[in-house]
Amino acid sequence: MTPSTSILRRGLQKGFTLIELMVVLVIIGVLAALIVPNVLDRADDARATAAKTDVNNLMQALKLYRLDNQRYPSAEQGLQALVVKPTTAPIPPNWKPYVEKLPNDPWGRPYQYLNPGIKGEIDVMSFGADGQSGGEGKNADIGSWQ
Repeated sequence: MTPSTSILRRGLQKGFTLIELMVVLVIIGVLAALIVPNVLDRADDARATAAKTDVNNLMQALKLYRLDNQRYPSAEQGLQALVVKPTTAPIPPNWKPYVEKLPNDPWGRPYQYLNPGIKGEIDVMSFGADGQSGGEGKNADIGSWQ
């Protein structure tokens, strides 16, 4: 072997071949295909958990409202009665601010309030990702009865 051929061989062996690069890209693609759907499902789970927490907090505020005023806000007064004193009958005699501001559900829509409720004395709920009553999975309603 001449000195020039050994230098030439060492120069060729320093880089990656196209096949090696393609194998690495395929492995990265397979891993991404397995991981990305799991990460996207976690976002839906997190939104549902946040909605359940908000509903529970609103229910606690409504219970305090009832303790102070002997009744829940009417359907007409709605959840806004937790933030500002209602001006429509029945006027609460011992009103206080129960929440600083009303949250929107994780999908950006206001929470629903029913008095009388369908599943309980009162209901607070989010219609889920689709914004419509009913549904399954990420579109399922999240309410105070759960």
